[in-house]
Amino acid sequence: MVIIKEGMNAIDFILPDQNGIVRSLNNFKGKWLVLYFYPKDDTPGCTLEGIDFTRLLPEFYKLSVEVLGISPDSLKSHCKFQLKHKLNVILLSDIDKKTLQDYGVWGKKKFMGKAYEGVLRTTFLIDGKGVVRYIWENVRVEGHAQEVLEKVKMLL
Repeated sequence: MVIIKEGMNAIDFILPDQNGIVRSLNNFKGKWLVLYFYPKDDTPGCTLEGIDFTRLLPEFYKLSVEVLGISPDSLKSHCKFQLKHKLNVILLSDIDKKTLQDYGVWGKKKFMGKAYEGVLRTTFLIDGKGVVRYIWENVRVEGHAQEVLEKVKMLL
């Protein structure tokens, strides 16, 4: 379902973070970027993913790598989620789902026999020139942040 492939330029986005600050891909030129798409604030898998990325942020920062999470949740939801779980990652709000669709991570899912549209948990590693260097699809949350960090170390 992912539209963007490794080696392609990442698609620019313009989205507000949990504090209402508008961020875009261009804000991170010259830095590597972990862009992880997750389904919903304050759900078990998404919470674990946010906590794991927060725990490893100092190691990402030592390598000049920024970490951004994107979901269709509101700024208010992101703020509550961040405060409740002491998350330090930047969370971007894509309420209209444009960026989710641009990246090919909004699609059909199934849960307990029901089909619905939602976020396909996916992570993109983007280099300082805006090129997608690695993509993780159908992410299994446990150990994912560490796996991303190891891939960054390997590619730098």
